[in-house]
Amino acid sequence: MATKRGGRGGDEREAGARGEGRGAGRVSKKDQILSLFMSGITEVEDLAMITGSRPSYVGATLQEAGLKTGYFDLYTSSAHPMNVYSKFFARQLGFKDEETARASVELIDRLYGQFELAGDRAGQHHALVMALVMYDRARWTGKAAEANIFREWLVNNLEEAVPREEGEEDETGEERARSTHG
Repeated sequence: MATKRGGRGGDEREAGARGEGRGAGRVSKKDQILSLFMSGITEVEDLAMITGSRPSYVGATLQEAGLKTGYFDLYTSSAHPMNVYSKFFARQLGFKDEETARASVELIDRLYGQFELAGDRAGQHHALVMALVMYDRARWTGKAAEANIFREWLVNNLEEAVPREEGEEDETGEERARSTHG
Protein backbone atom coordinates (compact mmCIF):
# COMPACT_ATOMS: atom_id res chain seq x y z
CA MET A 1 0.00 0.00 0.00
CA ALA A 2 1.36 3.44 -0.98
CA THR A 3 1.64 6.14 1.62
CA LYS A 4 0.20 9.56 0.95
CA ARG A 5 2.45 12.60 1.30
CA GLY A 6 0.85 15.60 2.88
CA GLY A 7 -1.98 13.44 4.15
CA ARG A 8 -4.51 14.45 1.48
CA GLY A 9 -3.19 13.00 -1.79
CA GLY A 10 -5.72 13.61 -4.57
CA ASP A 11 -7.62 16.10 -2.45
CA GLU A 12 -4.65 18.51 -2.75
CA ARG A 13 -4.83 18.49 -6.54
CA GLU A 14 -8.55 19.16 -6.47
CA ALA A 15 -8.11 21.98 -3.95
CA GLY A 16 -5.40 23.49 -6.16
CA ALA A 17 -7.68 23.41 -9.17
CA ARG A 18 -10.33 25.29 -7.17
CA GLY A 19 -7.76 27.92 -6.06
CA GLU A 20 -7.65 26.56 -2.52
CA GLY A 21 -4.74 25.14 -0.61
CA ARG A 22 -1.17 26.34 -0.95
CA GLY A 23 -0.96 29.99 -2.05
CA ALA A 24 -4.72 30.59 -2.01
CA GLY A 25 -4.53 32.67 1.15
CA ARG A 26 -1.37 34.40 0.01
CA VAL A 27 -1.63 38.18 -0.18
CA SER A 28 0.11 39.90 -3.10
CA LYS A 29 2.75 42.57 -2.48
CA LYS A 30 0.43 45.09 -4.09
CA ASP A 31 -2.35 44.21 -1.64
CA GLN A 32 0.12 44.31 1.27
CA ILE A 33 1.32 47.77 0.24
CA LEU A 34 -2.21 49.13 -0.11
CA SER A 35 -3.34 47.59 3.19
CA LEU A 36 -0.32 48.90 5.10
CA PHE A 37 -0.76 52.35 3.57
CA MET A 38 -4.43 52.42 4.61
CA SER A 39 -3.42 51.37 8.12
CA GLY A 40 -1.22 54.44 8.46
CA ILE A 41 2.21 53.41 7.21
CA THR A 42 2.62 55.98 4.45
CA GLU A 43 6.37 56.32 3.86
CA VAL A 44 7.47 54.66 0.62
CA GLU A 45 10.77 53.55 2.15
CA ASP A 46 9.03 51.91 5.13
CA LEU A 47 6.51 50.13 2.91
CA ALA A 48 9.32 48.89 0.67
CA MET A 49 11.27 47.52 3.62
CA ILE A 50 8.26 45.82 5.22
CA THR A 51 7.05 44.19 1.99
CA GLY A 52 10.47 43.42 0.51
CA SER A 53 9.68 45.54 -2.53
CA ARG A 54 11.61 48.21 -4.39
CA PRO A 55 10.62 51.79 -3.55
CA SER A 56 9.81 52.39 -7.23
CA TYR A 57 7.27 49.55 -7.17
CA VAL A 58 5.70 50.88 -3.97
CA GLY A 59 5.52 54.41 -5.39
CA ALA A 60 3.96 53.22 -8.65
CA THR A 61 1.44 51.04 -6.79
CA LEU A 62 0.34 53.92 -4.58
CA GLN A 63 0.11 56.33 -7.51
CA GLU A 64 -1.95 53.86 -9.57
CA ALA A 65 -4.34 53.52 -6.63
CA GLY A 66 -4.59 57.30 -6.32
CA LEU A 67 -3.21 57.21 -2.79
CA LYS A 68 0.02 59.11 -3.32
CA THR A 69 1.21 61.81 -5.69
CA GLY A 70 4.58 63.40 -6.04
CA TYR A 71 6.74 60.27 -5.87
CA PHE A 72 9.35 60.17 -8.62
CA ASP A 73 12.37 58.02 -9.34
CA LEU A 74 14.11 56.50 -12.32
CA TYR A 75 11.23 54.15 -13.05
CA THR A 76 8.32 56.53 -12.51
CA SER A 77 6.37 56.94 -15.72
CA SER A 78 6.89 60.27 -17.44
CA ALA A 79 3.08 60.35 -17.78
CA HIS A 80 2.88 61.35 -14.10
CA PRO A 81 3.53 65.09 -13.95
CA MET A 82 6.58 65.91 -11.86
CA ASN A 83 6.40 69.67 -12.38
CA VAL A 84 5.24 72.24 -14.93
CA TYR A 85 7.80 70.97 -17.46
CA SER A 86 6.63 67.35 -17.44
CA LYS A 87 3.85 68.03 -19.93
CA PHE A 88 6.43 68.82 -22.63
CA PHE A 89 7.97 65.35 -22.32
CA ALA A 90 5.02 63.15 -21.28
CA ARG A 91 4.53 60.09 -23.49
CA GLN A 92 7.01 61.45 -26.06
CA LEU A 93 10.29 59.86 -25.04
CA GLY A 94 11.43 56.32 -25.68
CA PHE A 95 14.33 54.02 -26.46
CA LYS A 96 12.78 50.94 -28.08
CA ASP A 97 15.30 51.31 -30.91
CA GLU A 98 17.98 53.77 -32.03
CA GLU A 99 15.56 55.73 -34.20
CA THR A 100 13.21 56.29 -31.24
CA ALA A 101 16.13 57.29 -29.02
CA ARG A 102 17.33 59.81 -31.65
CA ALA A 103 13.83 61.29 -31.95
CA SER A 104 13.71 61.58 -28.15
CA VAL A 105 17.06 63.35 -28.05
CA GLU A 106 15.90 65.72 -30.80
CA LEU A 107 12.88 66.65 -28.69
CA ILE A 108 14.99 67.06 -25.55
CA ASP A 109 17.50 69.20 -27.45
CA ARG A 110 14.80 71.39 -29.00
CA LEU A 111 13.15 71.99 -25.63
CA TYR A 112 16.52 72.57 -23.94
CA GLY A 113 17.26 75.25 -26.55
CA GLN A 114 13.84 76.86 -26.13
CA PHE A 115 14.27 76.95 -22.36
CA GLU A 116 17.72 78.50 -22.81
CA LEU A 117 16.38 81.23 -25.11
CA ALA A 118 13.72 82.00 -22.50
CA GLY A 119 16.36 82.10 -19.74
CA ASP A 120 14.49 79.27 -18.02
CA ARG A 121 17.19 77.39 -16.10
CA ALA A 122 14.65 75.14 -14.38
CA GLY A 123 13.35 74.05 -17.78
CA GLN A 124 16.87 73.32 -18.97
CA HIS A 125 17.51 71.34 -15.81
CA HIS A 126 14.38 69.29 -16.43
CA ALA A 127 15.52 68.55 -19.99
CA LEU A 128 18.87 67.36 -18.63
CA VAL A 129 17.12 65.20 -16.04
CA MET A 130 14.89 63.63 -18.70
CA ALA A 131 17.94 62.80 -20.83
CA LEU A 132 19.65 61.23 -17.82
CA VAL A 133 16.54 59.23 -16.92
CA MET A 134 16.24 57.90 -20.48
CA TYR A 135 19.96 57.09 -20.56
CA ASP A 136 19.66 55.11 -17.32
CA ARG A 137 16.48 53.33 -18.36
CA ALA A 138 18.03 52.26 -21.66
CA ARG A 139 21.31 51.27 -20.01
CA TRP A 140 19.70 49.18 -17.28
CA THR A 141 17.50 47.34 -19.77
CA GLY A 142 20.47 46.29 -21.90
CA LYS A 143 20.00 48.77 -24.74
CA ALA A 144 23.56 50.05 -24.96
CA ALA A 145 23.31 51.66 -28.41
CA GLU A 146 20.15 53.53 -27.43
CA ALA A 147 21.66 54.54 -24.08
CA ASN A 148 24.72 55.90 -25.88
CA ILE A 149 22.56 58.29 -27.92
CA PHE A 150 21.32 59.91 -24.69
CA ARG A 151 24.81 59.78 -23.14
CA GLU A 152 26.39 61.63 -26.06
CA TRP A 153 23.79 64.41 -25.81
CA LEU A 154 24.34 64.67 -22.06
CA VAL A 155 28.13 64.81 -22.39
CA ASN A 156 27.92 67.53 -25.03
CA ASN A 157 25.57 69.64 -22.92
CA LEU A 158 27.37 69.07 -19.64
CA GLU A 159 30.69 70.12 -21.17
CA GLU A 160 29.35 73.63 -21.80
CA ALA A 161 30.87 76.30 -19.61
CA VAL A 162 28.85 77.68 -16.75
CA PRO A 163 26.45 80.16 -18.33
CA ARG A 164 27.25 83.81 -17.69
CA GLU A 165 24.84 86.66 -17.65
CA GLU A 166 24.98 89.03 -20.60
CA GLY A 167 27.68 91.64 -20.15
CA GLU A 168 29.61 89.60 -17.55
CA GLU A 169 33.35 89.47 -18.09
CA ASP A 170 35.10 86.18 -18.72
CA GLU A 171 38.49 85.16 -17.30
CA THR A 172 40.34 87.29 -19.91
CA GLY A 173 38.45 90.38 -18.82
CA GLU A 174 36.49 90.57 -22.06
CA GLU A 175 32.78 91.16 -21.99
CA ARG A 176 30.75 88.50 -23.70
CA ALA A 177 27.15 87.99 -24.52
CA ARG A 178 25.35 84.96 -23.12
CA SER A 179 26.04 82.04 -25.42
CA THR A 180 23.15 80.48 -27.22
CA HIS A 181 22.55 76.76 -27.43
CA GLY A 182 24.06 75.32 -30.57
